[in-house]
Amino acid sequence: MEQESATYYREFLIILAVAGVAVPLFLRIGLSSIPSFLIIGVVLGPGILGYLSGFFPWLQNFALADAEALETLGELGVVFLLFLIGLELSFERLKTMRRLVFGLGALQVIVSTVAIAVVAAWLGFSTEQAIVLGMALALSSTAIVVELLSEEKRLGSQTGRVSFAILLFQDIAVVPILLLVGVLGGESSTPIIQDIAVALAQAALAVFIIVAGGRYVLRPLLRMVARANSPDLFTATTLLIALGTGVVANLAGISMSLGAFLAGLMLAETEFRRTIEAIIDPFKGLLLGAFFLLVGLRLDLGGMLENFATIVAIAASLIILKAALVFALARAFRVARGPAIEASLLLGPCGEFGFVVIGAAMASGIFQGNADDEALLVISLTLLLIPVMGKLGSKLNGRLRRARVLAPEAEVAPPEGSKARVIVAGFGRVGQLVGSMLEEHKIAYIAIDNDPDLVARERRAGQKVYFGDAANEAFLRRCGIEDADAIAITMDSPARVDDVTRVARKLRADLKIVARARDERHAMALYKIGVTEAVPETIEASLQLAEALLVETGVAMGLAIAAVHERRDGFRKLLNRPDRREELRLRSRLRRMEKAP
Repeated sequence: MEQESATYYREFLIILAVAGVAVPLFLRIGLSSIPSFLIIGVVLGPGILGYLSGFFPWLQNFALADAEALETLGELGVVFLLFLIGLELSFERLKTMRRLVFGLGALQVIVSTVAIAVVAAWLGFSTEQAIVLGMALALSSTAIVVELLSEEKRLGSQTGRVSFAILLFQDIAVVPILLLVGVLGGESSTPIIQDIAVALAQAALAVFIIVAGGRYVLRPLLRMVARANSPDLFTATTLLIALGTGVVANLAGISMSLGAFLAGLMLAETEFRRTIEAIIDPFKGLLLGAFFLLVGLRLDLGGMLENFATIVAIAASLIILKAALVFALARAFRVARGPAIEASLLLGPCGEFGFVVIGAAMASGIFQGNADDEALLVISLTLLLIPVMGKLGSKLNGRLRRARVLAPEAEVAPPEGSKARVIVAGFGRVGQLVGSMLEEHKIAYIAIDNDPDLVARERRAGQKVYFGDAANEAFLRRCGIEDADAIAITMDSPARVDDVTRVARKLRADLKIVARARDERHAMALYKIGVTEAVPETIEASLQLAEALLVETGVAMGLAIAAVHERRDGFRKLLNRPDRREELRLRSRLRRMEKAP
């Protein structure tokens, strides 16, 4: 009994060892967690470690020969991932994406399915098999693509939005796809229209239950649990919500991950959102690791080596075909060229639901014997290639941005010796606010920025902004720094602020330089290299908060403003020219602030 128990826990111990020891080693050599888990899955699978254990029996203790033992854990990882994505979104944001989800996403699934099915029929597959292959291979990997973008904090970028919109529709499409597989396999004796109507009714009921529960049950439930002041109970309730909604969706024929996504969406606007994210995230990371291990384990190296040229050719052709279709559709929906390239390469490979669709087709008798083996190998291989495709897409996008010819609006050079009283270096949110204040007081200025897209956009809006490097002496002279009264340096990069400050001070010893500082320490450094005024973000935020608090607690507006101005002047003098005792006191306070949680 004890030996059976030890065998049962072996897979869990191996997963923990991989997550705690092996993956960190890969991270140290620059490989991210997703390809690390995938590679380790291949190594621990029957193709490598399983094969070697025939010669060295002791290696059997470390091999993961049973992929089914990890399937539940892998599925839970995807469920938690979609739950967290729902928490990051809201109905308003989802509403703004409806054109991409139900337009671009729907077209991608339909067009890719038809194109792949036509090719499969041409290769000799039956009509039913060709349709199933088209639907299975048209899908992409929600788990890997979203996790890759999440790791790089790019889910909110245009690439992230386009990719997620298509993946979300694919998850929705899984229900009718599986239903159609059953119909093609002759499982249903009722008319297809009736089957579709029943499936859609069940799905709609599940969505209604989850949405209604989220709106009227989940928030009161979480408030009740929170009043118990027990972190353990709150964690248990959070896990119940994530998994419970997934199970409800699954019972109605919807994927568990889509149900969990809806639950996360319901909780996105509640006061418990951040706490729930902190609870779920560690579970998500470990269980997704199990999913990626499972993908690696499913790769049949023996079959791959036997038909290596064929499998690689099919996989490459499939990725090229799907990527070309996604790119063309994305461009038709006015997605910029760079993000369209990235999204197409990320979505070109197949997805984890391809295994589900092929499995359902096997159970329905559509595929006989080993007719589906090559399709499963292609899916496995393309899944392994997603991180590589992601890096390739990112590099191509970066190269495209660097090589792109500037829009005509951005190509305009500042006139020689521009007569502007102020130069605004950096025209992001802070720079634009500074510019609007100068305009309000009729102070002439020109703005400069090194982002060509921003420059083109703002020039179309009528702003006097020019493309260029504010740390370039010749460019600053062209912008009229020799006749300007002041320069406002508003970039959010401290290093860039330092560079521009040094160049501006070198060109004009009498120039007034007002610079944005990250914090008190950065402000002190800026004063030492020559700024006239440094404005630390942390101090300004604190002063504005204090002013609002004073007014809200009954202090007269005038007195509150005067107190804040007095404190601001004190900070300015302290940061600019502190005596030795005050400097030591300030540095001590800064060290305490850095150590504060």
